[in-house]
Amino acid sequence: MIVFTTIDSPVGPLLLAADGDGLRLIEFSQPRHPVKRSAEWREGTLPVLDATRTQLDEYFAGRRTGFDMPLSPQGTLFQRDIWTALAQIPYGQTISYGAVATRAGHAGAMRAVGAAVGRNPVPIVVPCHRVMGADGSMTGFSGGLPVKRQLLVLEGALPA
Repeated sequence: MIVFTTIDSPVGPLLLAADGDGLRLIEFSQPRHPVKRSAEWREGTLPVLDATRTQLDEYFAGRRTGFDMPLSPQGTLFQRDIWTALAQIPYGQTISYGAVATRAGHAGAMRAVGAAVGRNPVPIVVPCHRVMGADGSMTGFSGGLPVKRQLLVLEGALPA
């Protein structure tokens, strides 16, 4: 069973979903790749959803620079490698897609790395917003570029 709830945030409503293993999903109100809901989805709460809400509130208030709830992202082994590399990007810093590929041990797979970054099911917590183009430009983000910019400004990676 997957339990979900929706919370308000400075970047708009966020759908949070979890299973017994941890947080599976953070979805923006107009996601680029919406996750299909099935009959096993139930609205409600779990301790991990409560922890996620609290930690996101602290993050948006500038009082948290990392997250420590259990995660249960669903994806291929390759995608999980990329998401693990994303999770290691320090707060307030940005890196290129090429650097993510190298960190994940997939230096020659740039397109696949970009696709995996774009399919990150737990944005903000696994900070795909910290990935920039090779020239330092802002590139796609599941919450949209204005949200990406807002997150990077919050973290001090971009000027206000």
